[in-house]
Amino acid sequence: MSTARPLDRARCSLKAHPWALDASIAAGALVCMVAGSFVVPRGAHGVTWGVRTPDPLSLLLMLLAAVALVLRRRAPKTVLATTGALSVIECVTGDPRAPVTMSAVIALYTVAATTDRTTTWRVGLLTMTVLTAAAMLGGPLPWYAQENLGVLAWTGIGATAGDAVRSRRAVVQAIRERAERAERTREEEARRRVAEERLRIARDLHDVVAHHIALVNVQAGVAAHVMDKRPDQAKEALAHVREASRSALDELRATVGLLRQSGDPEAPTEPAPGLSRLEELAATFRNAGLPVHVARADQGTELPAAVDLAAYRIVQEALTNVQKHAGSEARAEVSVVRVGTHMEVTVLDDGAGAAGVPGAGGGHGLLGMRERVTAVGGTLTTGPRFGGGFRVHAILPLKTRTETRTESRTETRTTAPGEPA
Repeated sequence: MSTARPLDRARCSLKAHPWALDASIAAGALVCMVAGSFVVPRGAHGVTWGVRTPDPLSLLLMLLAAVALVLRRRAPKTVLATTGALSVIECVTGDPRAPVTMSAVIALYTVAATTDRTTTWRVGLLTMTVLTAAAMLGGPLPWYAQENLGVLAWTGIGATAGDAVRSRRAVVQAIRERAERAERTREEEARRRVAEERLRIARDLHDVVAHHIALVNVQAGVAAHVMDKRPDQAKEALAHVREASRSALDELRATVGLLRQSGDPEAPTEPAPGLSRLEELAATFRNAGLPVHVARADQGTELPAAVDLAAYRIVQEALTNVQKHAGSEARAEVSVVRVGTHMEVTVLDDGAGAAGVPGAGGGHGLLGMRERVTAVGGTLTTGPRFGGGFRVHAILPLKTRTETRTESRTETRTTAPGEPA
């Protein structure tokens, strides 16, 4: 590991300074070409090593080719043309030949690694044809000599290696882009879920606070009005205030408990309110002075938790709006009826004029009810009644979308091929 770290640091340093990397490659190529020029390819017993000094022209060609390689990343095709021309000159004039073709192979690799496959094929074939033809036809060796075939092989290797590197870079880049896109998608999904959860909690808080604070306000007004003349009635009103405030605190504690972290104290485990507490909800409004009549024809239907809570909150918000906006003489009617695969929840009041319109003060009651109904796949209709008052009508499904999809998958899996579903 101690050896790998210096190598990684050196690799990163070279990538950060491409000029230095190209200069190092050019210097290495020059050393290899000069060293290869001392090989005598012809001798009495085959290839031999000698101390032959390269021709001045060969040294000049090798030096020019190495200088051109410094610019290979900036102008790859120009460098390939330059090194190819120098290699052709060496193939025609060198005897014995110096390995100037090495620079053309490196330049061809660079072109293949930085362009597309079509360009690589065209430029590679042209380079191999020109260099091989120059070596076979213009050199001092026979056209079938091993050195001439080596020029063909090395140029082909350079083009193939460059194309393989380009393909690998493209694959790595595609993988990196997919990973970044997936990360962005996960972040967007997380932000969307956080926003939805924040909206749901805000909706719960609005329902709880608006309902109970409206009751507290009404009962406190009653207590203040009868405090001197009817103290017993004032005590009863204050008891209702205490009960409403206690209920508000309990529901607020349960709602805020959802926001606690894992190390925080446990949140209350009591079930969320539903239609089973409808009579209790209506009683709180009756105690506040709002006559509420409840009619149910749901035959003990069990609702999903989300639908049950939505129905309860709709009734709660609608009655709160009646209490706040419909006037002191208003009366309310609540009906819960099962119709086929849906539950219909209706809240009517006989308040008069614009004061009977919920949400006239610019609140979020109707918006919150509509969001709740939409979240469980139902529909909500609101509007004034003929002759005065307001109507809130919600149609809620007896099964949520998740349960419906789960049952559909189960039926699909249990239905044998060829049998009627």
